Amino acid sequence: MKPLKIVSVSAELDPFSKTGGLGDVARSLPKSLHRLGHNVIAITPLYSKLIDRKKHKLEKIYSDVKLQIDKENTVSVSYYRGQLMPGLSVYFVRCDKYFGRKKWPYVSDNEGARFYLFDVAALKLISLLKFKADIIHCHDWHTGLIPYLKKKRFNRSKTLANTATVFTIHNLTFQAGINWWEIPVKYRDKGKGSLPLFKDRKINYTNFAKRGILYADIINTVSETYADEIIKKNFGQDLHRILVNRKHKLFGVVNGIDYNNYNPQTDPGLKKRYSVDTIHRKIVNKRHLQKVFKLPVDDRMPIIGFTSRIAEQKGFDLLLDILSTVLLRDVQVIIMGDGDKNLIERINKMKKKFPGKICQLPFYVNRKLESLVYAGGDFLLLPSRFEPCGTTQMIAFRYGCVPIVRSTGGLSDTVVNFDPIDYKKGNGFTFKNYNSQELLVAITRALETYKYKNTWKDLMRRGMRVSFSWDLPAQRYLDLYKKAKKFKHEEEKS
Repeated sequence: MKPLKIVSVSAELDPFSKTGGLGDVARSLPKSLHRLGHNVIAITPLYSKLIDRKKHKLEKIYSDVKLQIDKENTVSVSYYRGQLMPGLSVYFVRCDKYFGRKKWPYVSDNEGARFYLFDVAALKLISLLKFKADIIHCHDWHTGLIPYLKKKRFNRSKTLANTATVFTIHNLTFQAGINWWEIPVKYRDKGKGSLPLFKDRKINYTNFAKRGILYADIINTVSETYADEIIKKNFGQDLHRILVNRKHKLFGVVNGIDYNNYNPQTDPGLKKRYSVDTIHRKIVNKRHLQKVFKLPVDDRMPIIGFTSRIAEQKGFDLLLDILSTVLLRDVQVIIMGDGDKNLIERINKMKKKFPGKICQLPFYVNRKLESLVYAGGDFLLLPSRFEPCGTTQMIAFRYGCVPIVRSTGGLSDTVVNFDPIDYKKGNGFTFKNYNSQELLVAITRALETYKYKNTWKDLMRRGMRVSFSWDLPAQRYLDLYKKAKKFKHEEEKS
C-alpha cells in the first residue's frame, strides 16, 4: 500500500493530556500507523497549566497567528511542536485564554467556543505546514466541526483539496459543549445551517457530533457491536435516524491497547513482574495491593477490582444494589476512580458497614496504582449500561485479571463467557440484561469458579494469550481510510 499522509486530531493525547480512553487511542493509533510506514502527524490543544513545555521539549514554530473564526471574530494562536515518538510530530494549539486556565482539559462553561476555535486552528495549521493530507482523522465530538469546516470554509484550500475525513465516535452520549438533552428543543442544531458567531453563547448548542456524522466521508465507532447499537433508538442518543441514513458509511473498529505501555513483564508499578509462564508471581502483587489499600493480607481472598469513572453509565447503580450481598462472601472490592459524588457517598457508607472489605481511591491520588489493581486483582468488574469499546477489560486480560462484564458494545466483542462444561471456552464472565440480579449471578459464578485453582489458572492464562494490540485495528483503519478517499471521490464526481 502506498504510504498515506494522515493527520490525527484529538482533544486529548497521552502522555500530554488524558482523562480516559480517548487519550490512549489518540496516542496508540498514530504510533501504530507510523510503524507501518505512513506519514502521520497529530494535533491537540496545549493546555498550558497541564502540559509542561520544558519536560516535553516543545518548540514554538508559529507565533500570533490570526485565525478568522467568523466574519466578526479573530483570535490569535501560537503553535508548538513536540514528538510522540521519533519521526512522529505532535503539534499543539496554544491560546491561553481558552486552553490555559486550569489543570484539566474540560473546565469551561463555554466548551463549544473552545473547540470551535481548536477545529479552525487545526485546519489552519495543516495549511501552514502545507501538509497535503490524504486523511484527517477526527476523534470524538470536540473535532466534529472539522469535516463541516473543510467542506464549507476551507473548500478552496489547495492543501486540503484531496483530503478525506474520518470521524470516530468514541461515545455518542457526548455531542457538544453541553449535554444534548439539556438543550431546549427549539435551539437544537439541525446540523446543516451556518454556525452561530464565535462569541454567541448559542455556539454551545451546536451539535459537533451531528455535523461530524453529516459531513465526514467515513464514520466509525470503537467497536462493531456499538456501531450496530447506535442505529437503534435506545442507544442512538437522538442521532439514530441520521446514522441509519448513513449506515453505508458507518463502521466499527475495536480499539487496541499499547502492549509496550501495559506489560506485566516490564511495568515499573508492580511489586513483582511476571508473564504468562510465571503467573505464580502474581500473588506477590496481590499482597502488595492489599497492603497499599489497607485491606487484610490474605492469599486466598479473591479481589474484585474496578478502575473507571464512577458513573451511572458504568453500572454503578446495579453494583450498589447488590454490593451488600456480595460483601457477605469472602471477597475484597477495590474501586479506583472518581466521578459522581452521590455514588461515592454510597460507596463510603458501604466502607463503614463492611470495614476491611471495600475501599475506593480517586485516580488523582496516584494513577500509577491502576496497573497494580490489575496485577494484584483477580477480577475486573465492568457492568456497563453501554460501553462503546472499553479498554480496561483488555488491560485486565494482559495482567491475568479476569473480567466480569455486561455483554454490550465493545465488551461484547472482547469478552467471551466462560463455559463450566467445556471449560476451555471463554475468557471471562458475562451477563446480558441490565439488571442487578443478573450481575449478582455473574459475580457468583466467577467467585465459585475461583475455588477451582487449576481451572482458574487456565482461565487467567487464556486471557493473557489473547491479543488486543493495535496491529489489527491499525490495519482496519487503513482500510477505512481507503474507503473514505473512495467515497470522497465518488461524491465529487456526482
